[in-house]
Amino acid sequence: MDVGAVVFDLDGVLVDSEERWNAAREELVSESGGRWRDDATRAMMGMSTPEWAAYLRDELGVDMDAGEIAREVTARMIAGYRRSLPLLPGADDAVRSLGARWPLGLASSAGREVVECVLAQTGWSFAAVVSSEEVEHGKPAPDVYLEAARRLDVSPARCVAIEDSSNGLRAAAAAGIRVVAVPNAEFPPAEDALALAAVRVRTAGDITPALIESL
Repeated sequence: MDVGAVVFDLDGVLVDSEERWNAAREELVSESGGRWRDDATRAMMGMSTPEWAAYLRDELGVDMDAGEIAREVTARMIAGYRRSLPLLPGADDAVRSLGARWPLGLASSAGREVVECVLAQTGWSFAAVVSSEEVEHGKPAPDVYLEAARRLDVSPARCVAIEDSSNGLRAAAAAGIRVVAVPNAEFPPAEDALALAAVRVRTAGDITPALIESL
C-alpha cells in the first residue's frame, strides 16, 4: 500500500479516557436527577459532542439544554486532564515515530477544546485535526475521517486509521480507509467491527512505521 497519511483516533487509542468521560457524564446525570443506564457508555462511544449531549438530555433525563450539558462535561474533562493526562502505553512513541514518516491527522469524537488541551500538554503535532462536532455526523458515519483526509489532501484510499471502538472502526472503513485496530480493553469492539481491520495490535506502541508499510 502506498501510504500517504496516518489518522489517529484520540480516546481509547492515545488517551485512556473512556472511564473519565463515563465518570463526568454519570456525575452530571446523578446531580441533575437523571437516571444512568448500564448501556449508556457503549451507546455514546463515537458520538459527537452535540449527539451525546442530546442523549444525556433526552435519554438519561438531564434537565439542561444540550449546549449547557456539553459545556459542563467538557469543563470537567479538561480540569481532570490538567491534573493528570492518562496517556496509553506507547502512545507518545507511536505519534512521534509515525509523524517522522508521514503526515498525521487526528479524527476525534472529543470536542475541540478537549483535543486542544491534550495537544497542548503532549506537544504532539498533527497536520490536520478534526473533531466530529465540526462535521454533520459522528462515528460510525465516515464524516470525520473524510474531512481529515480532505484537510490532509490525501485520498482516503492512501490513508491508514488507528481505532479502538466498534463505531470508530466502522467510521474509518466506511470512509474507505484501511484501519488498524487497537481494541479497547474495557469496551471491546464487536467482532463484526474488528473484522473490518487490516490488522489488530495490543497497544498503540505496537504500531510502528514498519507495520504501517506492511499493510
